[in-house]
Amino acid sequence: MRMRSRKRENLKKTGTGMSMKKNTTTTLNKTAAANHKKKSSGVGKRKQNNSGKQRVSGKQGSSKKQSPSKKKRIQDENFSEEEDKIYDFRKGNRNLIGSAVFFCCLFAGLITYLCVYVSSNSEALFNNSYNSRQSVLATKNTRGTIYSSDGDILAQTVKDEDGKEVRNYPYDNMFAHIVGYSTKGKTGLESLANYYLINTSATVAQQAENSAAGRKNPGNNLYTTLDMNLQQTAYNAMGIYKGAIVVMEVDTGKILAMVSKPDFNPNEIADIWDSVTSDKENSSLLNRASQGVYPPGSTFKIVTALEYIKENPDTWRSYSYQCSGSFTHGDNTIRCYHGSKHGQVSFERSFAKSCNSSFANIGMSLDKAEFIDTMQSLLFNQGLPIDIPYSQSHVQLTQDSDDEDMIQTVIGQGKTQITPLHLCMITSAIANDGILMRPYEMERIESADGKIIRQFQAEEYGSLMTPEEAAILQELMADVVEEGTASKLSGLSYTAAGKTGSAEFNAVKADSHAWFTGFAPAEHPEIAITVIIEGIGSGSDYAVPIAKRVLDAYFDPGF
Repeated sequence: MRMRSRKRENLKKTGTGMSMKKNTTTTLNKTAAANHKKKSSGVGKRKQNNSGKQRVSGKQGSSKKQSPSKKKRIQDENFSEEEDKIYDFRKGNRNLIGSAVFFCCLFAGLITYLCVYVSSNSEALFNNSYNSRQSVLATKNTRGTIYSSDGDILAQTVKDEDGKEVRNYPYDNMFAHIVGYSTKGKTGLESLANYYLINTSATVAQQAENSAAGRKNPGNNLYTTLDMNLQQTAYNAMGIYKGAIVVMEVDTGKILAMVSKPDFNPNEIADIWDSVTSDKENSSLLNRASQGVYPPGSTFKIVTALEYIKENPDTWRSYSYQCSGSFTHGDNTIRCYHGSKHGQVSFERSFAKSCNSSFANIGMSLDKAEFIDTMQSLLFNQGLPIDIPYSQSHVQLTQDSDDEDMIQTVIGQGKTQITPLHLCMITSAIANDGILMRPYEMERIESADGKIIRQFQAEEYGSLMTPEEAAILQELMADVVEEGTASKLSGLSYTAAGKTGSAEFNAVKADSHAWFTGFAPAEHPEIAITVIIEGIGSGSDYAVPIAKRVLDAYFDPGF
């Protein structure tokens, strides 16, 4: 009995202990659940707008357990949040890397562009007046010599009585504009070849030796395309007249002679600077050959004739006109030079006799749009493929221009203006079967010991007209010499072709510029020449005889 009684007491104690243990476990579970609910409640609040999940209230005193499905949802939400963070981080990294690559490529492109630009424009950058490197080199190198094509010295550096280096021009005014000067700035070939003239090709050892001996290094030398005989003849032929002469080799583009007057003595440029820059009447520093613009007068009939041939390729030879000395269209009347009456004229004779009335009649038949296109193809209102400073030639004819403008334009009057160099280029292209060669003046650069540093080559610019059109113009220009206004070039030891012009430049009809542009020989052209004499009269009387003297010097140099 006592044993049973003790067993019952032990069972009670055990039961009580188990009950206490159970209660303790339950209390711990409730506490954990409550804490979990609080955490879940915070997560739910952050996700409630996006997921639509039921919020966990986490009310005080709640002791309900969360179901396994709810725990899984909470875990999924936590995992999704971590995934979003990782995605945002990776996306930010990708954007950062993309931006870095973009700017690296941009920087590399900029560096490449700068390298290419400096390499291709090294001469222009060097010649910039703000580049102090020129002054540095001038203290180390002696400026090189400029020669004619046949070896005559046109510009050189010598020492004066005080031992100071000065630039010397042996022929004074003769090459003033084309060779230029290097005091008070630089012009002409002195500017164009400055990069070469001021640099040296002496070896490092030679430069070290010169430096040790207190000597300057010799600069590189320039050999030009200029022909001494032609330049001297052209200069003398111009005499006291104002104007310009340009002579070109038609199949290469070489400038053989370029004269502009009034001129100046480059040896005295520092002393006469104030007077020549203030003399607006003579504008002696202006290179009239490339920068002087003039009404072309009847030389422009070359352009008008080309357009008529283009529009009437099969019928132009059948053209006929009765010239009574004037042409009237509405209120506009055009008269032939000196009131000449040419009678019945064909297209060829209209050109040879430079009949204004006939060409005014021709002009009224032209398609204005096509005429404008032809003038643009001949580089009017366009840049010229030359490297010396020049003025642009202009034609102001448009689709809206009236008949008076058209009539004035086709005979080379009105608002049309051209430079002598541009007209010589057009003439050269005609003589070269329609192909224009880029004009150039520099033949080669040599070091002081005769090594060729750079050789300049003839370069084709392009076709200004077809060979057939050029051949017709060659024929028309030959007739001008044989039967027309340039007959003073007929019957010589060589043949020639060309076009004269008398360009009125103010309201006084007697005031006109004298033009001639042409080439020789007529059959197989070698050179083209353009002459303008300002305000002197007709091209036949003044420009043609001057051109003849230059052509004589070329074909009969010993005459």
